[in-house]
Amino acid sequence: MAHPHAPSLASLVCTAVLTLAGTAHATETGGTMYPNGVENFMVGAMPPPGLYGMVYGESYSAHRLNDGGGNNLNLPVFSLKANVVAPRLIYVSGTKVLDGALAFHVIAPIVDLKVSVPGASQHKTGLGDLIVGSALGFHHSQKVHSIVAMDVYVPTGAYTATEVANIGRNYWAFEPNYMLSRVDPSGLNADVKAGYIFNGRNDDTGYRSGQEFHFDYSVGWGFASQWVAGLGGYYYEQTSADKQAGTSVAGGNKGKAFAIGPSVKFDSGKHWFVTFKWQKETLAENRPEGQAVWLKAVFPL
Repeated sequence: MAHPHAPSLASLVCTAVLTLAGTAHATETGGTMYPNGVENFMVGAMPPPGLYGMVYGESYSAHRLNDGGGNNLNLPVFSLKANVVAPRLIYVSGTKVLDGALAFHVIAPIVDLKVSVPGASQHKTGLGDLIVGSALGFHHSQKVHSIVAMDVYVPTGAYTATEVANIGRNYWAFEPNYMLSRVDPSGLNADVKAGYIFNGRNDDTGYRSGQEFHFDYSVGWGFASQWVAGLGGYYYEQTSADKQAGTSVAGGNKGKAFAIGPSVKFDSGKHWFVTFKWQKETLAENRPEGQAVWLKAVFPL
C-alpha cells in the first residue's frame, strides 16, 4: 500500500544563514519548499479507496556550506540541524478521472530548527508551512503504477525576515509532480518522483526564488516476501535565476545537489509498511552539504 503523492514538508534549510555569511546562495536563504530525498519505495503506487494516515520523520544536519563551484567556504561557525515530524492525512476517493483514481491530502509538519552562523545562533520549534494537494493514480499492470499530482504550499509557518532561523518561507508555491513505481516482492523495485516548483514572491523582502527541478529515486531488490533493500536519494537543480524587486540577481544564485545512501522497506502484509533511508549529499553548489535520516510509515485508518 502506498499513498497518493509525495509530500512537501517545511523547508529544511529555511534560514538566512547564507545572507549573514555574506555569500551567494541558491533561492532565498538557500532553502527550498520541498525536502529533497523524502520519498522512497512505493511512491507511485496509490492504495485502494479509503482513508490513510502517514507519518514522516526526518533528521538533517550540515556543517559545510558550499559556493557556486561546490567548494567548501570553510566558515568558522556554521551548523544547521533540523528535525521534522510530519503527519499526513490521505483520502483516496472512489471517483475516476481520465481513468485515474482521484485522491486528496494534507500535511502539517512540526519542525525543530537550530542554526549557528558567524555572529548569530537561534533555535525555533513550531508548525511549518502546510501542504495540500490532489492526485490521480494509475495502475498500468500488477507491478507498474504511476501518479500525477499537484501540491500547493501554504505559508503558515512563522517567519521574520531579520531572524536567523525561520520555520516558514513566507510565500506560496505550486508544484506539479509525477511518480512512477515498479513493485515486486521478489524482484526489482524502482521508484522516481519528479517535481517542478514555481515559487511565489516573499512580500516582506521583495524576493522571488527561481524555479526548481528535483527528483527523488530508489532502486532495490525484494526478498523474503516482506523486505526490499537498495539505494535511494535525490537530485536537485535550480533552473531559473532568483529575482529581487523584479530584477534578476547577479549570477542567478542557482543551486544544485545530489544525494545517495542505503534504503530499506518492510511490508507487514497487514496493510501497513515502513521505509528507512540514510542519504549523504554531495556535489552541492550554493547550498549547505549535509546528511539526513528519513523514516516513513503508512497505514489505513
